[in-house]
Amino acid sequence: MTARLDGSPDADRTPEDPRITAFGLFVEASGLLNRLLSKEMESRCDIPITWFEVLLRLGRTPGHRMRMVELAAQISFTDGGVSRLADRMERAGLIGRELDRTDRRGTLAVLTPAGAELLDRAVAVHLDGVQRRVFDHLSDRDVAALERIMRKLRAANAP
Repeated sequence: MTARLDGSPDADRTPEDPRITAFGLFVEASGLLNRLLSKEMESRCDIPITWFEVLLRLGRTPGHRMRMVELAAQISFTDGGVSRLADRMERAGLIGRELDRTDRRGTLAVLTPAGAELLDRAVAVHLDGVQRRVFDHLSDRDVAALERIMRKLRAANAP
């Protein structure tokens, strides 16, 4: 029987199911790329990829500030995990924290000038790695399809 990708009851439900293969390839490629890009970030900018993610989120946010709970959700950390990460980044002078003026119960992470400077260098490193490891191997059509698929998956699974 040929496997169906629509999830219907008559789909092939064996280890050879093409859905398992496709998802497995996605997970393997994602993990491999993340490890390689993380190594490059650490060797060339001396920061872990998680720090780059925080700097990037803050750098792309108007005013370069974001509520800590929102930041935690965007980088898939718990509130406590992002708080410990922010402690380390604050000690390194890359971010600061301030009370949210609109809701004094909340705390904002704020990009510092040193964080913005490091972000500029880290973006160049990340773009170089992403270009070499991903986009050099894809056509413009592939890139458009990848973006469309990733947006669709994110929207379908967002909380």
